[in-house]
Amino acid sequence: MAQPIPLEVPPRDPVRELRARLERAPEEHAEAILAAFDVLQELHDSGFLETARGALAASDDLLDRVVESAKTPEAIRAIRNLVFWRQTLGSIEPEWFKGIFQAIPEGIAQATAEREQPVSLLDLLRRLLHKDSLRALADAVDFLQALGRHLHSLESNP
Repeated sequence: MAQPIPLEVPPRDPVRELRARLERAPEEHAEAILAAFDVLQELHDSGFLETARGALAASDDLLDRVVESAKTPEAIRAIRNLVFWRQTLGSIEPEWFKGIFQAIPEGIAQATAEREQPVSLLDLLRRLLHKDSLRALADAVDFLQALGRHLHSLESNP
């Protein structure tokens, strides 16, 4: 009958293995270590390390305050509103916003430039009947109708 082959595995010494790796590290990773020291020095010089140390020291207190603030009904409503606005704004094409926000400074410039001139009813009516004004009025009326529909549905479904 065959005899078992004795296998003796020397015991592992993790501390000795780590020490050996640390001894080899400066030679194997000299450039990386020097670069890390440079980054560390820049972080220290800019005050970032001090700020991070302060934030870590106060993290439990800060976290407690944030959690307590987030439990309030106002904070819950604010978070829900932010989620709603994210969904709403995400559904609107950026070109629409671009057109609206580009019109704001132009409209303000026109309104402030014409402050010295008296406004006549006929002039106002002429400007109101311009195709651009009519287009904007039609869009405003569409918006108001949609708003009214949604307000009515909120009132009938409390």
